[in-house]
Amino acid sequence: MTVHSISRRLGPDTLASVPAAVARPRYDRAGLDVGIVHMGLGAFHRAHQAIYTDDALNAVPGPWGICGVSLRSPDVRDALAPQAGLYAAAVRDEDGERLRVVGSVLQTLVAPESPAAVLARLADPRVRVVTATVTEKGYCHNPATGEIDDRNPDIRRDLANPTQPRTLPGFLVEALRRRRAAGTPPFTVLSCDNLPTNGEVTARILRAYAALLEPDLDHWIEDRVACPSSMVDRIVPATTADDRARIAAALGVEDAAPVVTEPFSQWVFEDRFPTGRPAWEAFGAEPVADVRPYEAMKLRLLNASHSCIAYLGYLAGYQTVAETVADKAFERFVAAMMDDEITPSLRMPAGTDLTGYKAALLARFANPALRHRTWQIAMDGSQKLPQRLLETIRERLALGLPFDRLALGVAGWMRYVRGVDETGAPIDVRDPLAERLRRLAEDAGPVAGRLAPALLSVREVFGDDLPENEAFVAAVTAALDGLFDRGAWYCVERLG
Repeated sequence: MTVHSISRRLGPDTLASVPAAVARPRYDRAGLDVGIVHMGLGAFHRAHQAIYTDDALNAVPGPWGICGVSLRSPDVRDALAPQAGLYAAAVRDEDGERLRVVGSVLQTLVAPESPAAVLARLADPRVRVVTATVTEKGYCHNPATGEIDDRNPDIRRDLANPTQPRTLPGFLVEALRRRRAAGTPPFTVLSCDNLPTNGEVTARILRAYAALLEPDLDHWIEDRVACPSSMVDRIVPATTADDRARIAAALGVEDAAPVVTEPFSQWVFEDRFPTGRPAWEAFGAEPVADVRPYEAMKLRLLNASHSCIAYLGYLAGYQTVAETVADKAFERFVAAMMDDEITPSLRMPAGTDLTGYKAALLARFANPALRHRTWQIAMDGSQKLPQRLLETIRERLALGLPFDRLALGVAGWMRYVRGVDETGAPIDVRDPLAERLRRLAEDAGPVAGRLAPALLSVREVFGDDLPENEAFVAAVTAALDGLFDRGAWYCVERLG
């Protein structure tokens, strides 16, 4: 059966017809208030935070319905709106697939279509939490420094047109300005993106933007707005047409917005919510005083490994993470990188089972039921490298320790952003700096001794220190030379 053979659409009127084995909301959605606005409504949020909130609402109905805001495309809104926000989440592993219908998303808005509607929702006194998954680039900051990029054309435009914003800082600060003027308590801002100390980064960017917008607004934000840090972890590959067809057949109704994910899910957050939050901890989330050790563990073990798998696996001809780590050379390489180069940099609370965590990561990477594309993970590398790979490298450089595998990951990114794979076929490079990187690569040519320094000149990625560090430049250049000379698989096998 294909999705096109099913004429009925998932929604409140058809929910009762979904098979009884499929879990569904047990609360009265019509009676819920919107208490959470989520910025960046995509698959990850719907497979992660929205499910934790759905679980909390099933246990204790409260004012915690979600308004999801798409900052760019209307695609998710167009899929969800006819379904009144309902969608299926499919948890897949080698044992099969388990479905549930999630009901916590009550409203969807598209920011470019109606910034006024988004600002009105953010200014609503009933909204007490704003969460965000806008990817690293959505913070309009310099990834190497964590500071706002006040030369960003969208930031400059928002400052000139504050009631018609386009960016995350523009929307949040204007909404906070309105709440201050109305005497409404501010909402808590909870970043759920892969940024070290993401709450501190968010707070710093909001204050910097506010200082440019209105005198003293930055001080009010500093005094009144809570920006706790969080760490999120769940693998959520892009949903395919085959996924939609399979899920529609299982539901008996069409779902235009299902998400597919793995059984594992983790959410660690600093518990600072002055105006309240759902009881996420009752369903596996972990409130902590300091999220930094958990952020470092995830960014340096999972995300760094993912990036290395993405660039080197893609270059070696593998389309998915599972295919890549099924190659024993890659499995050995990733395991050795985690054990020898990354784990010594971690400072975890007593009792943390890092050995078990790393073993679970390898098992998750190898999950054959998830088609997590290397190309998808490779996107936006200029925004990801600083926190995923380069901070660990800096620590090892300071201690005089080797980092050959991490250097190969950086060289893999350099080889990838040239836009030509090892067979001569073009690579569709998706990155905010893609055009600049392409020009640098074209001018340098496929010669490691020219390409490495050319790309190291991108200070937004490498800062001022790494391009001047002889050991770093030598290691990355040698790794890149190996990629050009022998190819990704050989270089990985040699270091595995």
